[in-house]
Amino acid sequence: MEGCIKKDEQPLVVFKSQRVVLPDGVAPASIVTKNGKIISIASYHADRKDLGVVDELLCVNTHDFGNLVLMAGIVDSHVHINEPGRTHWEGFVTATKAAAAGGVTTVVDMPLNSIPPTTTVENLEEKMKAATGHVTIDVAFWGGIIPGNQDKLVPLLDAGVRGFKCFLCPSGVDEFPMVSQQDLETAYIQLQNTAATILFHAEVDCCPTSTQSSATPIVYNTFLESRPGIMETEAIRMVIKLCQRYRVPSHIVHLSCADAIPLIEEAKKNGVPITVETCPHYLTLAAGDVPMKATQFKCCPPVREQCNQDQLWKGVLDGVIDMVVSDHSPAPQDLKCVDTGDFMKAWGGISSLQLALPLIWTHGSPKGLSLEDVTRLLSHNTAKLARLQHHKGSIAIGLDADFVVWNPDGDVLVTREMLQFRHKLSPYLGQILKGDVIRTILRGDVVYSNGQLVSEPIGRLLNST
Repeated sequence: MEGCIKKDEQPLVVFKSQRVVLPDGVAPASIVTKNGKIISIASYHADRKDLGVVDELLCVNTHDFGNLVLMAGIVDSHVHINEPGRTHWEGFVTATKAAAAGGVTTVVDMPLNSIPPTTTVENLEEKMKAATGHVTIDVAFWGGIIPGNQDKLVPLLDAGVRGFKCFLCPSGVDEFPMVSQQDLETAYIQLQNTAATILFHAEVDCCPTSTQSSATPIVYNTFLESRPGIMETEAIRMVIKLCQRYRVPSHIVHLSCADAIPLIEEAKKNGVPITVETCPHYLTLAAGDVPMKATQFKCCPPVREQCNQDQLWKGVLDGVIDMVVSDHSPAPQDLKCVDTGDFMKAWGGISSLQLALPLIWTHGSPKGLSLEDVTRLLSHNTAKLARLQHHKGSIAIGLDADFVVWNPDGDVLVTREMLQFRHKLSPYLGQILKGDVIRTILRGDVVYSNGQLVSEPIGRLLNST
């Protein structure tokens, strides 16, 4: 700290590093913040004058992170928090603590599996009431499209949801039914000329199941064969046609089948406003490595073969796949059928909210993934999808002072004890990853430091534009 502070005057807080990930590349820099906002970007060696400090009595608090990476806080735009209604699966307290421990400064909550789902303004208000005062980091909300709620969409948008999620196959919970093409066309018409994006769980039941009744449910391939890749490719064909017709931005969530990448690439070249995400589990796990009865590996759509994973990585590095999100979808151990190991009955969801950064860095950096790629995939593009790019997702003047400070060479041993989310079941237990999160900073305040959550809940609910 330098100097002293005049009464009623907020100090400047400077965060500096030799490796700051800026929109135009990685460089030494000093990020000058005030009242939780970035007000200027100066050189690493900037003095008070270079920082724009003309009042010698004004305090300047400086945090120098040396050679650690200083990056925009991660925006995870696909998280199932499940509260209210299924808080025993996950809740705002545990989910946002896990996010902070993973360098995530904003999450966007999916409209299911809470009870009630976020399909009306009243239901959104109930969810926000449950979240108020209980979030360590910032939280925004997606709305949901279900049969019969199309007249609720614009009011939900006006109430602050960032866009709308729907299912083209059964969601797994009765209160969030799948939609028909007619439902979708009505929704598209309602959302034309709005700011909304429609998000799709893109699987359709287009072929008879190939799983034989005699197949054993404790073997992963039994489940894998029940969700073939054609379910995704046919759903994505339909979404592309609807998006092209109605020109409402559309987004494919959790892409697992690489066969769909050429379809999406061609649609983008033709000007169709479509984006796509994938998840760490599709980029780091392979079907051939799933042990018998290991239901912690089950998710929908499924983890596929190694050759498929290789093609997904190509799509990520080529930029066809726009972003990587956790799709954190936890459930209690009984619903994961831990005792029986029944893949066909177990809940489909993988818990990795806290681990996205080290997972992507560990597996991606040997393939050529850069620090700029990491911030593009985990922060900038996810913020843009959720219409938060004017506040989050980049280190730029006027944006929130949300940062993650991490060591690309630091080891992360995944143990139950270090995981902050409610249920510690994870396919990554016991793995040693690269990419240790040292500090997470929300609007200039430290919320996580060196393995410890160091703040009372100071997150905000982002229900306004």
